[in-house]
Amino acid sequence: MALRTLLVAGLATSATAAKLLVSGYAKGEGSNGTVLTLDYPSLKTVSTNSKLGPQPTWLDTSLYREGLVLGLDEAWATPDKAGLYSLKKGANGALDVAGFATVLGGPVSTQFYNKKQAVAIAHYGGGAISTFTVSKDGAFTPLQNVTYGAEGHGPGAGQTTSHVHHAVLDPTQSYLVFPDLGLDATHVFCIDPKTNKLTAHADLKAAPGAGPRHAAFWKSGNKTFLFIVHELNNSLVSYEVTYLPNGGGLSFKQIDSKSTYGDKPAPAGAAAGEIQVSPDNKFVLASNRNATLQNVPNPNPANATQVPSDSIVTFKPSPDGKLEFVQLAPSGGKFPRHFSTNKDGSLVAVANQQSFSVDVYQRDVKTGLLGKKVSSAFDLPSSPNNVLFVDE
Repeated sequence: MALRTLLVAGLATSATAAKLLVSGYAKGEGSNGTVLTLDYPSLKTVSTNSKLGPQPTWLDTSLYREGLVLGLDEAWATPDKAGLYSLKKGANGALDVAGFATVLGGPVSTQFYNKKQAVAIAHYGGGAISTFTVSKDGAFTPLQNVTYGAEGHGPGAGQTTSHVHHAVLDPTQSYLVFPDLGLDATHVFCIDPKTNKLTAHADLKAAPGAGPRHAAFWKSGNKTFLFIVHELNNSLVSYEVTYLPNGGGLSFKQIDSKSTYGDKPAPAGAAAGEIQVSPDNKFVLASNRNATLQNVPNPNPANATQVPSDSIVTFKPSPDGKLEFVQLAPSGGKFPRHFSTNKDGSLVAVANQQSFSVDVYQRDVKTGLLGKKVSSAFDLPSSPNNVLFVDE
């Protein structure tokens, strides 16, 4: 793997003990994808794990301090071999497989719940939700499978059946929600704290053809909001959440809806991706894919040819859930499927899937503005789809 390091004065010290974990799809048939551990700020590869099948698609560091990381193999071509992995942290951030469970097809997201006793999985390819308990040594015990079909599917070409895309825990840790791109719905479940079982409640319905993909809860005073990014109509929608009595579900009031291109309409073919709330709870960020807006310097310093870049959008939510556009910034490459901030929000790492690069940008925590690129890892061995900062 090649790498390039650009350090902004005074910035690298905030993350000198950090590493990046990066999962990626295999480049071709017959090979496995990888999970990489990269040092920050050099982005030098310190560990490569190629034992998570051909399509490692998601990493979860909720148990990192306990020595475990969860990973998923989406297994497009062989959905009966889709898997949930636990990875044990070794020396210098190396990750070795500790546990495995076969799961329903097309897993793309995990969410721990009930004090990290159990984990929920969203299945895009399988149109389903599954849950498992997780032991301290990384072993899994299956709990539930909830499978959806084509009934109520959206009108779009990619909406012929259910495609559950994300699993998200609410701030009270009493509910899980699951955006379903195929059904134009977000499924709502309450959690039984004694059994780890989930009980379904009424869905939140999106506009026909919107394609809800990922979501994030946000607290403002005594109010709770849910932000949902929609892949097909490239909208970011804000809902105020009301908790119904006696664990009776959630109700939602739409507050705002914005283009994920801020003050611009979404270009043809655009596909919104990830959404995250900043660590200080003051901003919400989302990624835009498949519609490059500008060219940026090549991450390879030996190549003077500029490369096309997709974008990261930032909004500032008001206390009542309205969304104020802040910035549309380059992602550093094509198809930013995922991004994450470091602990204090001063850095944003972007997994540019089609550019085979991870690009790290400076971020001003006061203004929310993304600034200069500070480092890049390019020519990665697999197509990056998930990137997470971890502190050693």
